[in-house]
Amino acid sequence: MCGIVGYVGKLGDGERAREVVMGGLARLEYRGYDSAGIALVSDDRDRVATAKKAGKLANLSAELEANPLPEGTAAIGHTRWATHGPPTDTNAHPHLALGGRIAIIHNGIIENHAELRTELAATGINFLSDTDTEVAGHLLGSLVASGMSLPDAMRATARRLEGAFTLLAVDATDPQTVVGARRNSPLVVGLGEGENYLGSDVVAFIEHTRTALELKQDEVVTITPDEVIVTDAHSEVVEREPYHVDWDAAAAEKGGFDSFMDKEIHDQPSAVADTLRGRVDERGRLKLDEGIVDEYILKSVDKIIIIACGTAAYAGQVARYAIEHWTRVPVEVELAHEFRYRDPIVSVKTLVVAVSQSGETMDTIMAVRHAQQQGATVIGIVNAQGSTIAREADAVLYTRAGPEIAVASTKAFLAQITAGYLLGIYLAELRGNKFPDEIDALLRELDEIPAKIQRVLDTSEPIREVARSMANEQTVLFLGRHVGFPVAMEGALKLKELAYIHAEGFAAGELKHGPIALVEQDQPVFVVVPSPRGRESLHSKVLSNVQEVRARGARTLVIAEEGDAVAADHAAHVFYVPSAPVLMTPLLSVIPLQIFALELAAAKGYDVDQPRNLAKSVTVE
Repeated sequence: MCGIVGYVGKLGDGERAREVVMGGLARLEYRGYDSAGIALVSDDRDRVATAKKAGKLANLSAELEANPLPEGTAAIGHTRWATHGPPTDTNAHPHLALGGRIAIIHNGIIENHAELRTELAATGINFLSDTDTEVAGHLLGSLVASGMSLPDAMRATARRLEGAFTLLAVDATDPQTVVGARRNSPLVVGLGEGENYLGSDVVAFIEHTRTALELKQDEVVTITPDEVIVTDAHSEVVEREPYHVDWDAAAAEKGGFDSFMDKEIHDQPSAVADTLRGRVDERGRLKLDEGIVDEYILKSVDKIIIIACGTAAYAGQVARYAIEHWTRVPVEVELAHEFRYRDPIVSVKTLVVAVSQSGETMDTIMAVRHAQQQGATVIGIVNAQGSTIAREADAVLYTRAGPEIAVASTKAFLAQITAGYLLGIYLAELRGNKFPDEIDALLRELDEIPAKIQRVLDTSEPIREVARSMANEQTVLFLGRHVGFPVAMEGALKLKELAYIHAEGFAAGELKHGPIALVEQDQPVFVVVPSPRGRESLHSKVLSNVQEVRARGARTLVIAEEGDAVAADHAAHVFYVPSAPVLMTPLLSVIPLQIFALELAAAKGYDVDQPRNLAKSVTVE
């Protein structure tokens, strides 16, 4: 989950290495902000120059202001999400080895670090930190000391390590080289002119280049100002085709908003529209972005399993209702970290849909691999080009949401739901469950959603005001039914992530089976009320739930469809969203809940972009 960045440029511009790396760290801080550090290779051929500080990147910036590092042509930098050892200056990366000649940074977890630490300590090496990273550093240093080049030593080090990791290293004796390695953890190469870059995300270098190169499992990369060499674990050079990143640095900026999260909430009309755009081929058929799955396989699918974690899992639960309804194929939604450990029933007739914003969620990657071992076909729904899930899935549907910097997901959630709907429509068309005119009608309805999202955003001030007035609340409950149920759970998750208060989402029908015991005088309860059109029984049943909690003193905050006058009679506050087909209403009803969590957390004085203890991409199991 840590952020890593590497840079190497030509001699003569010694300030650029530090500027590029610090700029990259600023854009990667969403991946971890327990501590930060940088290492520069300067004219001192004996020791790498380093600086590192616990806390957010501002602490490192202040340290560099007070104690500047020398100029250098190669640099690596790191923002940490702590795993081994608390967030202290000593545990911050980079870690040094071989008397300061070698510096290393690391994302992931090295599972055999204790065994290696014992082995290295027996040779007289002293460890200064509690981290598994320092173990990898000293192992690398010992191999360099034996006469290996840095790339050869990196390959040998990677062969000894168990677990998930990305490693970047520099050697004080080689001021124009950075070496990296990856296993089950992301690493991307940025291609420049007279300079090259490494990063855990293209965000690290998007300001400087939009041409990137993907690395595959157990590959090692060596970058110099004029060359990028990728090798496999056996030192064989492999060719990798560059790809173009279709957004620029401006997309990763706040754009005048107070927070990335607020900007990304307002990005949602375009995120949905972009995910929908260009989905019809020359035959008028829906198409996937990458990979081809034989139509015969998809027609023979008898079960669909959606695997995901966190917000992506709630997006999968929303999509489940639509996919089942349109295709008549049973759909299960599984938490990826539970999936492969419970011996799931998977066959060649199972379609697995892996949902992940980053495409690097480790639990989901491992679940994908398990499903493929059982013969299942895998389609990935991801946002990041060149990511592990995008590469390893049989086919990919990109969400095209652009970079999402705030840790708490918003626009990615809506884009994932939209992609899930597209997949459901694709399968319904392919399997003959829907006639062409029905497919066209569904696509037209989806095309109307971005404008409706904009209407919700344009009328959001009432919920912002209510949120600011509730800054002292300690617990909020959320109720929903049918597609409103996962919306309620997502609303509760956003409040937990951002405001650090107790929040729970429940299926409204479960209220009388236990959760109603939590309701007391003035307890805030959000209720996602279904449309009264077409499903009157659900509408009336949920309003009955509202009455039940009101009778026990609850303060009800209702999300309802425009024109639903009855809902207002049951609410202390009602927030209206435009009418939409029932299955598509989550794309609208979740937005007030996102805004509520944002405003309440901001009113409490919290950092909504970087909530405590969290990181954007969970790249370890």
